[in-house]
Amino acid sequence: MKKIRLGVNIDHVATVRNARGETYPSPLRAALLAEKNGADSVTIHLREDRRHINELDLKKIIHKLKIPLNLEIAATKEMLKIASRSKPPFICVVPEKRKEITTEGGLNLDHNKNFLSELIRKLKKRKSRISLFIEPSLNDLEKAKKLGADCVEIHTGKLCNLINNKKDYKNEIKKIQKAVRKGGQLGLEVHAGHGLTYSSAKILSKIKGIQEFNIGHFLIGESIFEGMPVTIRKFKKILKL
Repeated sequence: MKKIRLGVNIDHVATVRNARGETYPSPLRAALLAEKNGADSVTIHLREDRRHINELDLKKIIHKLKIPLNLEIAATKEMLKIASRSKPPFICVVPEKRKEITTEGGLNLDHNKNFLSELIRKLKKRKSRISLFIEPSLNDLEKAKKLGADCVEIHTGKLCNLINNKKDYKNEIKKIQKAVRKGGQLGLEVHAGHGLTYSSAKILSKIKGIQEFNIGHFLIGESIFEGMPVTIRKFKKILKL
């Protein structure tokens, strides 16, 4: 059985820094601390409005980090140029709206698909592993495969909201289970991300076939109280159950 990997998203370390326009807390320090304490990769989302991570963060982190950096980007010409130049080991293409607080759903794979296909092809030539952030949809999995993606990251936000609000999540978990099976049949590596907490990560870790969990907001929030090393170790323990 393959080990389940943990990717630690450190965007909100930069959010705290940017709230005061200071140089601290340092996203680089957070990335290196995540690496030291068992993270398998570090995720950063370089948004078009640079609301948290910026290009200097990207440059510093990719230069110092020894585990893979997972760069989340929107499918735009600007982001294609930046990703082509920085050549991160992992890239996840995500939808992005300027006014959203956080990513609201999976990619629309029918929108501007010629450019998306070109972006995937060019970045794979740069030796980056390409993932697409999608809803747990069988149709989207087939589309992701045709576009040339290596992986998909299933948007788990709806499931996590149901769990957090103590509502029935059986139908949503069934959708995710079917999507994970379909991804395996298509030869796609399947990841999970968005809104994950200790509780939802524990529930999802029981689905065989999810190979990577990317966790950020809750992990950084818990780190305020317990410290990042403790929080990462707790998630690592959950994913090994």
